[in-house]
Amino acid sequence: MLIRDKLSEFTDNLVMGILNVTPDSFYDKSRVSTDTELLKTAEKMLSEGADILDLGGYSSRPGANDISIREEISRIQPSIRVLRREFPEALISLDTFRSQVAQLGLDEGIDIINDISAGHLDVELPKIVAEHKVPYIIMHMRGTPQTMQSMAEYENITQELFYYFNERIRTLHQMGIHDLIIDPGFGFAKTVEDNYEIIENLEIFKKLECPILVGISRKSFIQKKFKVSINETLTATNQLHKELLMKGAQIIRTHDVGELKLLIEELKTML
Repeated sequence: MLIRDKLSEFTDNLVMGILNVTPDSFYDKSRVSTDTELLKTAEKMLSEGADILDLGGYSSRPGANDISIREEISRIQPSIRVLRREFPEALISLDTFRSQVAQLGLDEGIDIINDISAGHLDVELPKIVAEHKVPYIIMHMRGTPQTMQSMAEYENITQELFYYFNERIRTLHQMGIHDLIIDPGFGFAKTVEDNYEIIENLEIFKKLECPILVGISRKSFIQKKFKVSINETLTATNQLHKELLMKGAQIIRTHDVGELKLLIEELKTML
């Protein structure tokens, strides 16, 4: 995969730390509202071994409030500048589905675009990715964050996701985008049962020959199955992380970098 004009091989599992510059992300401990908080959280994640920092200015939790492009930019632009100034070597991905936000982020030095809609909510975004030749994370979702939970009906969730990614990969390849990472979209237009079926069948997606990213950290389907509060989900999250890593996940998006790095090191000694 080409990152910063250099070829990077996915020989190890990568950890992506979540940085939310939003007031309403589902896990309140992941929110940062000042430059000081942002830098403190980023420094902690990097020191614990984060390979990528994932910056988002738009909350995509189910039913989240929609915000304007101007508001999203006002959140992420100063954050990118602060992170780039203090951590110039850090890999930063930008979590956005809007082409104008992506363009600004790339102009400010973002390395990766992380799009929850895989280009469906803004058809101009893939064109910008193709122009800048940066890695593109494409996630499966139906509808929007405001409507997606009413669209979680599938005959065969695994099969439909496989066909979805196969089509998107082919289309994006035709546009000149080859550095693709796929994300099944846990919790996005999925029932609790759907999420666990995807975990069970994750190995199937290796046939698509793209790195697989998973983002399950502290999500509600874990709370519901294990009957714990969000602040008590770390143990259960890591149990599922272990299963996902064994089934082929290569990038894990998490709130808890240090704990995940320890888990990855444990698995290395077992294999």
